[in-house]
Amino acid sequence: MKHIAISTVAALAVLGTSLATQPQPASAQEITQLRWATSATGSAGHRAKVNLMAVLNRELDAYNITVMPTPGAIATIRGFTMGEFDGFYGADIAFNELAHDTGRFRDFRDRMEREPVQSFWAYTMEVGLAVRKADAETLSGWRDLSGSPVFTGPAPWDVRAQLERAMNVLEVGHEYRELDLGLAGSSLGDGTIDAFIAYTAGEASLAPWVAEAELATDIAVLNPSEEEAEALKAAGLEVVRVSADVFQTDVGTDEAHFVPFFYGFHVGMNVSEEDKYQMLLVIEENAEELAQADSVFAQINEDMPAIQRRGVEASIDDVKVHPGLARYMRERDVWNPDWDDRIAD
Repeated sequence: MKHIAISTVAALAVLGTSLATQPQPASAQEITQLRWATSATGSAGHRAKVNLMAVLNRELDAYNITVMPTPGAIATIRGFTMGEFDGFYGADIAFNELAHDTGRFRDFRDRMEREPVQSFWAYTMEVGLAVRKADAETLSGWRDLSGSPVFTGPAPWDVRAQLERAMNVLEVGHEYRELDLGLAGSSLGDGTIDAFIAYTAGEASLAPWVAEAELATDIAVLNPSEEEAEALKAAGLEVVRVSADVFQTDVGTDEAHFVPFFYGFHVGMNVSEEDKYQMLLVIEENAEELAQADSVFAQINEDMPAIQRRGVEASIDDVKVHPGLARYMRERDVWNPDWDDRIAD
């Protein structure tokens, strides 16, 4: 029995030595916890982040990502810069306001503990204007709404900030009216407002409340004039053509000419270049699965490098680029060498 006990101990010692030389799974201490903030539960941003998290947690052994709902995208950027979150949900319009200490970030920069960076662009949202169908023939462009009451969206929202940004470029001196979303259609119909924001996600999906509004009253899409579209482009804003098929009714045009902006799920320099690069490869490899789970990911499934190029181009002057994203873009031949000095370090 003594001989057997000694042999067993010896065997276990050999087995332990053998196991120690083999690759082992990451221990709990080696797994990095990421608190990744997004918008409120029930929002498009929250739904998208949950689907993205499921893929990243499954494929990346070194990270455990927790989705952190907040009141909105602006809250996630604020929280990240204050060290409350490890990742955030950010749009190029928000980066522009933060960089220039304007809008929703006025007087905020002095409180920041760290700068955000851009690291992954997920999809676009496109904003434009809807008017009463009865008025459409008398309007030639957005400037015709000067002096008119317009609901450009809830005050804190990025979609409103982007539409206001575009209207300011064109010097449309409209009167902003705050409304409950459910009253937009009826308010347009009874003359309380003369226009409201209409917007899509990924150039394919109409905002649900806009779809409800078009059933409450007859609307038409008011496209910017050709001259206005050129002025927007000269100011660095894109104008895209979205099929009117996204609407449920006839909106008086075959194409809605909307101004896009970009939403992304970003991390900062708290994540290494290699790890961020690997995250992007995982997203690219699973883009079809993500698009099937949530249609907002259709654009990355179709051409993920193109969306990264467009998002970076829209934000390059306002926020630096994570080196992991820069590496990915160089390998996909969508990086502009003029941006080299905008890589974060």
